[in-house]
Amino acid sequence: MHILSEIIDKLLLWIEELGYFGIMIGLMIEIIPSEIVLAYGGYLVYQGHINFIGAVLFGTVGGVLAQLFIYWIGRYGGRPILERYGKYIFIHKKHIDVAESWFLKYGTGVIFSARFIPVARHAISIPAGMAKMKVGKFLLLTTLAVLPWSILFIALGRVLGEQWENIDEKAAPYIMPILLSAVALLIVYFLIKWMISGKKKGDA
Repeated sequence: MHILSEIIDKLLLWIEELGYFGIMIGLMIEIIPSEIVLAYGGYLVYQGHINFIGAVLFGTVGGVLAQLFIYWIGRYGGRPILERYGKYIFIHKKHIDVAESWFLKYGTGVIFSARFIPVARHAISIPAGMAKMKVGKFLLLTTLAVLPWSILFIALGRVLGEQWENIDEKAAPYIMPILLSAVALLIVYFLIKWMISGKKKGDA
């Protein structure tokens, strides 16, 4: 644990030195959780090293590019490649199974709502790539989900200041409503899709 802590500390110092680009690259490689990177970005805003808008912008770009990378792996590498090498980007078979099941059940709309749900969040880009979902639509839905996530954790990091490492405790009251909202949106999306499908069958 001590070695891991040292690695994280060095990565955070590296992010601080690079500023905006440090946040973006930190999210792209995702060696440490995105929540920590974003909260630390908020801490840098608190210190005055960077500004809030820039942190959100680069945080959003980094988060979207990370998912686009996974999308391309799914599109051109497929499930076998991901099952074999996914562990190196912290994606395991159970993540792929859940994400693929959700995508097949709910369709492309799940790309937005699944971003807020544990397990499916990081892996949902895989079935999108495998299904050759249109890149433009994928980027739009991913950006719409990553943006509020970036705003939340950067804002909390700024508010916490020197106590930014307590982000898990501070974010907890916000995460549950977001999670419930995401599930509710998913249910509404599914119902609308089911109703439209039923209407088309009735018109046929």
